[in-house]
Amino acid sequence: MSTPPLGRDPSAPSAGGPLHTVLLGTVARRFYLEGASKVEIADELRLSRFKVARLLDEARDAGLVHIEIRGHGDLDLDASARLADALGLRECLVVQTGALAAPEPGGRLGAAAAAYVTEILTDDDVLGLPWAREVWAMVRSLETLPPIDVVQLCGAQQSPDVDASAVEVVVRAARIAGTKGHVFYAPLIVDDEDTAEALRRQPSVQDALAQTHRVTRAVVGVGAWQRGASTIFDACSERERTAVLAAGAVGEISGVFFDREGGPVTTELANRIVNIDDEDFRRIPHVCGLVTGACKADAVRAAVAGGLLDSLVVDATLGRALLEGQGEGEG
Repeated sequence: MSTPPLGRDPSAPSAGGPLHTVLLGTVARRFYLEGASKVEIADELRLSRFKVARLLDEARDAGLVHIEIRGHGDLDLDASARLADALGLRECLVVQTGALAAPEPGGRLGAAAAAYVTEILTDDDVLGLPWAREVWAMVRSLETLPPIDVVQLCGAQQSPDVDASAVEVVVRAARIAGTKGHVFYAPLIVDDEDTAEALRRQPSVQDALAQTHRVTRAVVGVGAWQRGASTIFDACSERERTAVLAAGAVGEISGVFFDREGGPVTTELANRIVNIDDEDFRRIPHVCGLVTGACKADAVRAAVAGGLLDSLVVDATLGRALLEGQGEGEG
């Protein structure tokens, strides 16, 4: 009678044979479908816990086990987790928005962002909000907030297709919180640096901007420095657009310009903008970017690289572009 090879159980089914395949299926069923632990399976089948772990890996590699993470409502859970991991961020939400190219008040992106903000804010927070289409969509979807102060981060800029400004964004959010919003009535962009400086010295503007030092969480839009991807870009002359681009800017957040590495960019235009300054913005402990459109992927990557963003709520087209490493195309 021949002696079996040292270290092998003569009764163990051969790898690749039908008995071994049944063993893989048994272990996988007990673990994934019936909730048994690896230790329990090992005891039942008289295997080591490490052998059970190897069989589970083999079952996945052989295609016997297919693990699927399904979406929940409008959230793409798999893309959300992969994007947070890829960018090294605290949290990311990737929202399926359908065929909509821009956020709508009360739409899917706004509703998801409102739910996220409601979940993370506490009574100890101070919320900073600027003007952005996405931020307005979120505020329109808010139903409740803790009793927190809400602070305006930049001057008012009316958009021809949206009937709201930074002041209205802050006032509406503060009403929901049952508190007073810290607002100031000044345009976002003025004609020259002297006018901007004079506005910043006005008591109401000075007092409101001083409140930005207290902000613990901010929700902001991200503008890419190209047509249709930044309300500031669209409001500027061709000469101003070219000068900002020549200075190295790839995007802006509430009028705070940044380059491809996320570093600050100083331009003549930036000196004419009434807003929180770059230093104070970077001091905010948690900034969430609420962004739509694959065309903004490069700007979002730069903002993340520079530490300007701590979390993201994005539409699926932008989520895919960020995961694929491509910034082309419209969202």
